[in-house]
Amino acid sequence: MLKVFFVSKYFLLLTVLAVGRCNPDAKEIVYKQNISVTQNLTRYKVIGVKDGDTFVLLMDGKEQVVRLAHIDCPEKRQPYGNNAKQFVSDRCFGKYVRLLHANRYDRNNRLLAEVLLEDGTNLNKALVKNGLAWHFKKYSGNREYAALETAARQQKRGLWVDEDPVAPWNWRHPKKRL
Repeated sequence: MLKVFFVSKYFLLLTVLAVGRCNPDAKEIVYKQNISVTQNLTRYKVIGVKDGDTFVLLMDGKEQVVRLAHIDCPEKRQPYGNNAKQFVSDRCFGKYVRLLHANRYDRNNRLLAEVLLEDGTNLNKALVKNGLAWHFKKYSGNREYAALETAARQQKRGLWVDEDPVAPWNWRHPKKRL
């Protein structure tokens, strides 16, 4: 039974990889939940940083707003909001990045993606690790992000030096804080 399970997973992976060949710049990755995610090997130039978890890049000659998946950074007027924006700007503004995404967009038509910097660093994870973002558990069940947030809290990095930091989703909707 176990052998059949691994064989079927192997054939699923081969099928997904074969289908992904129609875009020569894309490579398909299959996660444990059988969700196909495109790792775009194309590099895109970042032309604007809106805040810690949103920026603009050029994609096929057009501007595309990207929202960092799995995380939520403090708002600009919130403590550490400018720190998060500066962190992102220092690492990617005017530079080229690669994206890991599933061609999903949020309600504001922002592409949801993990961002890989030129040196291979995952920007989304770096923000959480440095205490400049929360793991956005409402939209992500990713255990690695949860562990990064827990470690940042324990080490009192970034926003976790504050005794009771307010999550951005509560900052945006103060009535929900109660």
